Amino acid sequence: MMKLALINFRNGFRNYLSLVLSLAFTVLVLFNFQNLITSGAFEVLGTRNREYVEIIVNMITFVLVCFLFFFIWYSTNVFLTRRKKEIGIYVFMGLSNEKIGKLYFLETMFTGLSALVTGLVFGALSSGLFQMILLAISDLAVEIRFSPALKPAAVTTVIYGTVYLIFAVKGYINLARSSVIGMISAAKYNEYVRQKNIVLLLRSVLGIAVLGSGYYLAMKRGGMEIMGNALAAVVLVTAGVYLLFGGLIPAFFQAMAENKRFLYKGSRVLWVNSLIFRMKKNYRTYAMVCVLLLCSVTALATSFAMKGRYDSIIQFENTYTFQLLSPRDDLGQQAEAVIGEGNDIAAKSQIPILCLDSSLVESRYYDNQYAILSWSRLKELAQEAGMEFPFAPLEDDQIIKVSHLYLMSLLTDRSGVTIAIGGKTYHQTDDTSIPYLGYLQEAKSFYVVNDREYERLRPMGEELYTYNYRIRDTGNFIQTRDALDGFVAGLEGDDTARIAIDPQSNELDWVKVMYSICVFMFLVFVLASGSIMFMKLYNDAFEEKERYRALMKMGFDREILRSSVKAELAVAYGLPFVLMAVSSLFSVGALARMMFMDLTGVNVVSVAVVLGILAAWYVLSVRAYEKNALLFR
Repeated sequence: MMKLALINFRNGFRNYLSLVLSLAFTVLVLFNFQNLITSGAFEVLGTRNREYVEIIVNMITFVLVCFLFFFIWYSTNVFLTRRKKEIGIYVFMGLSNEKIGKLYFLETMFTGLSALVTGLVFGALSSGLFQMILLAISDLAVEIRFSPALKPAAVTTVIYGTVYLIFAVKGYINLARSSVIGMISAAKYNEYVRQKNIVLLLRSVLGIAVLGSGYYLAMKRGGMEIMGNALAAVVLVTAGVYLLFGGLIPAFFQAMAENKRFLYKGSRVLWVNSLIFRMKKNYRTYAMVCVLLLCSVTALATSFAMKGRYDSIIQFENTYTFQLLSPRDDLGQQAEAVIGEGNDIAAKSQIPILCLDSSLVESRYYDNQYAILSWSRLKELAQEAGMEFPFAPLEDDQIIKVSHLYLMSLLTDRSGVTIAIGGKTYHQTDDTSIPYLGYLQEAKSFYVVNDREYERLRPMGEELYTYNYRIRDTGNFIQTRDALDGFVAGLEGDDTARIAIDPQSNELDWVKVMYSICVFMFLVFVLASGSIMFMKLYNDAFEEKERYRALMKMGFDREILRSSVKAELAVAYGLPFVLMAVSSLFSVGALARMMFMDLTGVNVVSVAVVLGILAAWYVLSVRAYEKNALLFR
């Protein structure tokens, strides 16, 4: 049995090369992510950043394991279906079902083992390169270590081996319980089935409703319930995609087949009918590929968005290099003299703020510290610092929130917000993240009222003065910070606070790692979707061999048949891509609302990148299909 399994594996290896390479690539990525944790490459980022990175990597590992589970499930099912008819012949040689199941089990294990070994070997060889690319995208100066450890290899082997063994045993049980007729006819099961119109109609209506509900929840603005909406949207969009591929799309092509004027142009009669008859068997594959492509586009868009958001946050927090917060209103010139010693001050501003006790404020979301700004004084500050001020004068019951620039926020609905301050209710007219107060906007919740209301509220709180400075060259940062500390220490009393933003701070470096990891997740998903389509079409080509041979004997020109294949495969790749492109408008749109960014350009670029990769897979699939279906001269 071992010898026979080795012969079968060797002879059929080319047929399953795409499966082996796809699994090996997943193993490679899983191994390298595990190696990142044990390599110590992120020790220099500090404990907090390292912990963030490890959490991200472990989350990505969980996603990869889930993907690996379903990918192995699908690939082993294709492998089993492809082999059932051939293996069934062994029954006539006197082998029992258990022996046949054992033979399949051994072949499957050889395939899985070759993928595991290939993935681990190339993972070990590319571990340094993986870190270099990851850190280059992240723009981190970290020492690269080229010696992979045994622990990530062991963890990867256990995860992959466990999942693969589950489905290898499942295949063994399936064969052990199969009948001879079932094995012989497995390759023909449900292959050419035209589906009932009423079933397709019901699936179409349900699919449109489910998909529309998912799109609605993805676009819906909200508060803390946005996470529940996002999860429901993912489930509904996935279910809707499956229903559309199982209902609306087959119904469309069956309707086209009934239009004789459309059907009998060129080679349509060949590839349209082929699509219709295969749709019941293949629609799950198309739906899976569509969902994977949607994940890949969303991952790439997330990477682009987080890179842009990170740059904006760094710029936001470095609006001012030094800030003073004091009850005194006469420190401006003195502080400027200290900071200006040996420095060129690029920007400066000052403004009084009214600090209120949290018990005086009732807002939708609680904060420990609140502060009030005067509309006219904030306008003066904007002019001093060269910032925009696009706000009209406020009425007595109107208020503007001045927010911190967050990486991502779940609070996407900012309409109709009211805030009660000192027993009076204000209607929020705007929410801005323009860095008027720089880093201070992260420490407090700031609200802007008109001058009359500011004077009315003044007796309720404590008025402090902020002095803000940004130096042009940060080379003297440490010396200037020490000098400013000495100045603050020499003031009477200890109520003056100093804020210094270190330009070399790496507090948010974990974000840089995260957006680079998203690029690798994009590669995993898009290559997996392409390999699934390639595997499926490669397998279909073997089953179509006899049909094309018969058509050529009937006098069909070989070039017409090749044109038919190209059209059929173009539709097979095009349908998931088009539905993905439409769905990405909503998934990337939801991401844009949570990050308060315009990601239209990012969405277009991400979809275009996926289109280019799918085009390469399409060319490979056409060549393999024509070769396996004997359409080459």
